[in-house]
Amino acid sequence: MSRLQDVAKRAGVSVSTVSNVMNGRTENMKPENLRRVREAIEALGYRPNRAARFLKTGQTPLIGLLVPSISNPIFASLAREVEDIAQEEHGYRVLVGNTYLDSRKEKSFLDDLISHGIRGVIIVSPLLELKHFKEAIKRGLIGVSYDRRHIPGTELEVDYVSIDNFEAAHSAANHLIENGHRRLAYITPSSKTISRMDKIDGFLAAVKKARLSETCEVIEVEALKGYGDAEMAELGRTLSKRIMAQQTRPTGIVAMNDMMATGLILGLQSGGVRVPEDVSVVGIDDMFLSAIIGAGITSVRIPLKEMAKTMVNRIIYRLGNPHVRTEEFIFPSPLVLRGSVAALKQGLGPDGMNP
Repeated sequence: MSRLQDVAKRAGVSVSTVSNVMNGRTENMKPENLRRVREAIEALGYRPNRAARFLKTGQTPLIGLLVPSISNPIFASLAREVEDIAQEEHGYRVLVGNTYLDSRKEKSFLDDLISHGIRGVIIVSPLLELKHFKEAIKRGLIGVSYDRRHIPGTELEVDYVSIDNFEAAHSAANHLIENGHRRLAYITPSSKTISRMDKIDGFLAAVKKARLSETCEVIEVEALKGYGDAEMAELGRTLSKRIMAQQTRPTGIVAMNDMMATGLILGLQSGGVRVPEDVSVVGIDDMFLSAIIGAGITSVRIPLKEMAKTMVNRIIYRLGNPHVRTEEFIFPSPLVLRGSVAALKQGLGPDGMNP
């Protein structure tokens, strides 16, 4: 069985350099040394003694991932990307906890992480202001928040990694407007989170700039469960019935996410409304199913791989440098064009409005 010293000898570096690589402390390392150490680890098949590592550092080579519900495909994809990077690049495993946005479940998961020597966690929750997160951070947990921007005045010591949710909805609405749509709707669950409110604001800003506020609306529906993520497609179907019942329905719709867009499209089609011929739809997140549903759903892409890499790297870096300041990382979110949007040029009145 290979030892740390064997890796160091083969790579031509010190034992401490190998240790730094194994613990993710590579920011100030020469690329050539990092390459040689990784090649030596691979060639020797070196695997660190996890039990000895825990006894020495009090840390377990695991990262926690706290999500509302893994049944939401976007969180399943996030878990896959986080696991790939954590395992392949840092030798860490990932422990996933479903919380259903229940503060008691969140607190229990955080307590379990700390009691098992796990010091890093990626948090997907709108409840960051609650006491249990602050207490966990004070107890030494290194946290990264996903899909939420930093709010001035809420000084929780976590990194923030997100897309610009305002811009995501803004660009989705603009795409419909540029394709001739003048009656727009944004559909969303009624429960408010920071990212959801940012998306609503982005949509409203786009229609206001186009002077379409009087013909555009935000349509909300209440989730049957507190967390709602596992039932987004169902909520989309529910909203499709409401939209079809309107005397003058929108011709272009932005959905909060692709699961909701999927349910909306299926509901409209089952009611005889064609997509995109009668109604165009844009989603947000670009989950993998969006490319294969019908002609494909036009969607704003969340760069999950890049975001997951940043989150894992920040955790590993801050585990080795606990006093470093937290940061905020905002990722661009490009629009991916598919078949759920059609240009609306025919049948417009003299004022450019849909009849």
